[in-house]
Amino acid sequence: MSSALDRALIGYLPVGFPDLETTVDAVVALADNGVTAIELGVPYSDPVMDGLAIQKATQEALAGGFRVRDVFTAVQAIRNRIDIPVFVMTYWNPVLQFGTERFAQQLRDAGGAGLITPDITPDSAQDWIAVSERTGLDRVFLAAPSSTDERLRQTVEASRGFVYAVSTMGVTGARANVDAAARTLVGRLRAAGATGPQTLPACVGIGISTADQVAEVLEYADGAIVGAALVTALAEHGVDGVGAKAAALAQGRIK
Repeated sequence: MSSALDRALIGYLPVGFPDLETTVDAVVALADNGVTAIELGVPYSDPVMDGLAIQKATQEALAGGFRVRDVFTAVQAIRNRIDIPVFVMTYWNPVLQFGTERFAQQLRDAGGAGLITPDITPDSAQDWIAVSERTGLDRVFLAAPSSTDERLRQTVEASRGFVYAVSTMGVTGARANVDAAARTLVGRLRAAGATGPQTLPACVGIGISTADQVAEVLEYADGAIVGAALVTALAEHGVDGVGAKAAALAQGRIK
């Protein structure tokens, strides 16, 4: 996994937006245009961390009949067509409702790489940690600028795959400037034990929307995560548009 997360560009799209088939085609377009890992979002009725673009997309997916089982269908269809890591980002309640062991086994069988869990912390995730050990799935916890040094150490120790460094406080969405706090946060994660792609990569997300911002983040982090900008491109311009946006963002990897 480390090679895919060395100067990584990770692209986020929600499952079932605007429909399941288009989600798969859009993800393949991301991979074909320079995205090196995928983050598939599970639509949820109370997306407290998501900005307006992602909220609107996930609500459309739910209105269109999204079911949790669609996640595994999408992952398998994507992995049949491309060979890059596919992570699932989900609030914890859908996993609990589906069954943690069942969710993990079906994700593993579909070819998924692991889970990104924004609303649980390592000290409240003992069941998930145990299940992920049994199934071999990566577990990605979030680190925020407000986290204490002890919390960052716990996050690094509990994570596998990479640590998701939140660039700023608040909800997701494109911003003109990626918060400078991200650079400090990644430095603190390094000190806590995330020392780069040979051990545990630190990838920065929330607010990244341009190639210049991707290049800026990759000066100090192992990966840049883009969500709202890709969701907006898909909503406004379809699969071709999201592929073109990915290609533009990918220029930041070679600057």
